[in-house]
Amino acid sequence: MAYSFDPKDDVETQWQKWQDSGLEFENIDTDKLRERTIEELTYVSQMDVREYTLFQKWCEVQDKYPSVVVNDLWEGESLVLKDEDQRRAIQEVKTNIWHPNDVEEYLALEPELVYANKQDDLPELWNCIRTFSSTMKNNANIGRNLNFIVKDKITKKYLGVICISSDFLDLTPRDKYIGWDRELKTKKMINHSAIGSTIVPLQPLGFNYVGGKLLALLCLSDDVQEKWKELYGDILAAVTTTSLYGKTKAGGLSQYDNLDYWQSMGFTAGSVSFEPLKETRYMIREWLKTNHTRKYFDWYVAKKPSGQPHKRDHKNRSLQFVYSQLNIPKELIKSEHARGIYWSPLYAETCEFLRGEHDGKNMKKCFDSSVNDLSNIWKQKHAKPRIKQLVKKGRVSDESLFYDNLAIMTWEQTKESYLPQVGR
Repeated sequence: MAYSFDPKDDVETQWQKWQDSGLEFENIDTDKLRERTIEELTYVSQMDVREYTLFQKWCEVQDKYPSVVVNDLWEGESLVLKDEDQRRAIQEVKTNIWHPNDVEEYLALEPELVYANKQDDLPELWNCIRTFSSTMKNNANIGRNLNFIVKDKITKKYLGVICISSDFLDLTPRDKYIGWDRELKTKKMINHSAIGSTIVPLQPLGFNYVGGKLLALLCLSDDVQEKWKELYGDILAAVTTTSLYGKTKAGGLSQYDNLDYWQSMGFTAGSVSFEPLKETRYMIREWLKTNHTRKYFDWYVAKKPSGQPHKRDHKNRSLQFVYSQLNIPKELIKSEHARGIYWSPLYAETCEFLRGEHDGKNMKKCFDSSVNDLSNIWKQKHAKPRIKQLVKKGRVSDESLFYDNLAIMTWEQTKESYLPQVGR
């Protein structure tokens, strides 16, 4: 009898029902798993953060967008995407990327946020833009997620995508600034804060007009705040985000530095966790299920009444546990890589509210958070000087940098073609 989650069941009841459902275990040889894991981690741990970012992207595309060999009478053999729906989504996006005919056309843009719910083909389009417009891996976030496609209201052309997700539970510099009590934060108030987990502009908007700054500002917009309240019933009082490269970025700056309404909060204490390939990760889960069944259940099966996983960050926690059980050398597991922390309080009373000292009624907004006002700030303070500088230096880019061809490229071809572009 297959196990089925019942939101009325507590964790112990779920555990008993799951055990009674006729579990099947796959025998994974421990020594072979350890050898395989070490081999793969040794390979990726020799990469710097940019190369590893690109490698993860290549693996993601190869896995999610499989290709097949086709024969054409005139062209001969070639590789094409196997899934027709994926081909259509990619074509739809590529033919509708905002691409100005004149460098001043950005002034006529009227950005709008389109919530990518489950209707029509919006989720597929969101994932297509997110996957192929950024070299950062498109990870699914656990918990709350608001996915938005950002379009120009006039031309209907795509500008980029953002995702507003459940916030990081612990970020020491931010939490110290707020004066957050951990128990209060964990039990309730973390739901009034979110993180901009995806802030990805399409090109050439990103390079020529610092489009990432536009999307970062739109994360703070009324549209986002109202959708958060509508779906989750909580006031959105603050938004967090982290930079991609932190201290390793050339020049030490990110798109959030000197950006209106975003405050720098220092750096994370975390690091990049290296991962083996997908098939090996599957073997690790099966080994965990066989050898540490209760831990496997807690991390991969048990759910809260809401249907969300019972344990936060279950994937990373389970990997770290198995690494320790297999005695994987520590130097192969992580690379020190601090990211910049940025935070935006949306109300003058945000800190007091998050500390439980304010009831949240009649709070005063810190700034005009309409999409129109935020877009105008981007145009005048950021896009205008940027494009002016690029025109003067003859560096205006015409590249779209849409990475769909990674599906038919080898890793060596990918590295040669795109490593200099990582982070754009």
